[in-house]
Amino acid sequence: MKRNFFYWRLILSVSILPVLAIVPSLVWNQPARAQEGERAGLIYYASRARQGMNSLADSESRLKPTEIFTDSSLERTSVMRQGWKPLSDYKFLAQSVPPSSIIRQGSQVSLNGRILPLTWTQQPANSTSGNFRTWIADVGLMQSAGVDLLSSADSAKQPVQWFSVSLTGAQSLAARATGPYRYLDVTDFARLAGWEISADGNILKITSQSASVTGIRQAEIESGDRIVVDLDRPAPWQINFVNKPIPSPTPTPNPPDDPTKPAIPLPNLRTAPNLETPDDPTKPALPLPITPAAPIAGQEWSIAIDAKAAPAIIQQTFSTSKQLLSLKVEPDGVQTKVKVTIPLGWRPQVFSLGNPNRLVIDIRPDSLLEKNIVWAPGVQWRQQYQNLGNARFPVVWLEVNPRQAGVKIRPILSNPPADQGTAPLLQTAEASGAAAAINAGFFNRINRLALGAIRRDNKWLSGPILNRGAIAWNDRGEFAIDRLTLQETVITTANQFLPVSHLNSAYVQPGIGRYNSDWGTTYTPLSGNEIVVTVAGDRVVSQSPGGAVGTTTFSIPANGYILVLRADLFPASELSIGTLLRLETNTFPADFNRFPYIIGGGPVLVQNSQVVLDARAEGFSDAFVRQTAIRSAIGRNAAGNLLIVAVHNRAGGAGPNFAELAQILQQMGAVDALNLDGGSSTGLYLGGSLLDRPPSTAARVHNAIGIFIQP
Repeated sequence: MKRNFFYWRLILSVSILPVLAIVPSLVWNQPARAQEGERAGLIYYASRARQGMNSLADSESRLKPTEIFTDSSLERTSVMRQGWKPLSDYKFLAQSVPPSSIIRQGSQVSLNGRILPLTWTQQPANSTSGNFRTWIADVGLMQSAGVDLLSSADSAKQPVQWFSVSLTGAQSLAARATGPYRYLDVTDFARLAGWEISADGNILKITSQSASVTGIRQAEIESGDRIVVDLDRPAPWQINFVNKPIPSPTPTPNPPDDPTKPAIPLPNLRTAPNLETPDDPTKPALPLPITPAAPIAGQEWSIAIDAKAAPAIIQQTFSTSKQLLSLKVEPDGVQTKVKVTIPLGWRPQVFSLGNPNRLVIDIRPDSLLEKNIVWAPGVQWRQQYQNLGNARFPVVWLEVNPRQAGVKIRPILSNPPADQGTAPLLQTAEASGAAAAINAGFFNRINRLALGAIRRDNKWLSGPILNRGAIAWNDRGEFAIDRLTLQETVITTANQFLPVSHLNSAYVQPGIGRYNSDWGTTYTPLSGNEIVVTVAGDRVVSQSPGGAVGTTTFSIPANGYILVLRADLFPASELSIGTLLRLETNTFPADFNRFPYIIGGGPVLVQNSQVVLDARAEGFSDAFVRQTAIRSAIGRNAAGNLLIVAVHNRAGGAGPNFAELAQILQQMGAVDALNLDGGSSTGLYLGGSLLDRPPSTAARVHNAIGIFIQP
């Protein structure tokens, strides 16, 4: 319904709060853990309750502290704007870390009685001081307490804003990048706020002064709706996506086939929908009941504030609109939750103001708040809108200098050392010890195996398929992006040439597949009626029928491999027991063979700064080519730095199609760029948290590209 505009004069009330926060559980200095992940790529499942994702706030979108609402859009002003230097200009800080025997650390924080899985550390101010200083990871600080991390060109200093507290310039919080996290010294911030902090074993206890919600107001603004929560003092807050049961999808008639779907018959299956945009159809369908679906009108978000509200405020009736589908206020212990239902793909834009203390919740299509933060030497975090015609796409990305000392880039798996398995990117990246990560290649959701190239330490964990695009690199900072084919041929003593269709691949098609010890110690048939030929020491030692799918296990010899004949079984006569074999292997382009690390995706988007998109040439279905969706991509700019990019729904609309994604990467300065797995798989991880989306909206993934920072 239509609402009147309001004019309010706000009452000044100054009270500064600190903050806290968090990153999941790893301790202060973990060179051994990082090295373990570097050596073996080990990822262990780590079950933990994850907190919802804060709106990504920034210094570019702020009301003036004494702003009064008018019947026009509120003027927005910049709190601070700082320049930035190329990543290559930065060096690692020389840090003096006290002996571990006098460092306190833990993996949980009690914030006003709520236990959060957050990492913290306390250490003496210097080698002779008895006063401890408290450090908390920065992204978690933002997402768990609402502290805005402002743009910064110095990885050792982090300006912040939170209600009336604006610590910038020389007063910026000290920052320290250590392994997977960047910690902020919140000691002085907490003292100004009057927070009580104490360590009790593994738990850091933080208690703030009791706060109250004194009023909730609504107003229309030019871009949408505004909700203002008035507080008598600053209070920690966080935003969460409220999970709802997903209704059964309405099947589309004759769903398009796709070459990455398994050849195994899967009757009565339909593709599961993504909450924000449809998931890409290169993934196989999930078994879901084929029943009519109730339409999903919107998504519910909850802004939880550590403040109590009087019954009159809780019972207040609120207006709605075409973008604010519902608004309600609920008490929850010492918290008050403001819940809004908004259109699919939208997010609330939330930020705090002081003098007087307010929490502003804007419902608008362009919710991203822009940032430019040098997070660590060699790693720069940016988020801003990229414009294509009338469309505005929110882009969150990291620019990584691969030549920076201590920076390593590696493929990581969800369930190493096995190739089979999926897990949330948040869990995979955190357990590997990566400081940053992005989801990478395609995979089969049914058998949870990769569908594309994964090469690590010169070993093909999964071979390339369908001439699809891939990115290759080494530790000298060299990269290559191109369509990739691995061509193998088995040659018998009778000079019979038998082409191998795929190496260590879950992609099933007629022909010969080869599996060696990089796949694992055993092979289980992926399709029915296979013939399995075992080769040891270049000689055929056995030949057996594979039987039904998944019923028989065959050992892979350490000094050989197995050949799997599918559909076309005529080569079996050429592979009798005792036959000597010779194997030839080549990559196209040949240059890819020199790179120890390769991850496949596709299609290739940009080469030599020109859009070269040809999805059909890489075996993608027409439906996938036409689709708009959330996207992940990786590229290289003219400076030789890596761009790892997440692009979400355009303001008020759907995500980009391939052509738009290619133009976005080109506009960002990518010389070469590659599309990665997208849709619900898209996720960009930094320092213990997802930057681009709430964890509950991200699907499980098979593999990722991890950025490791070693001391």
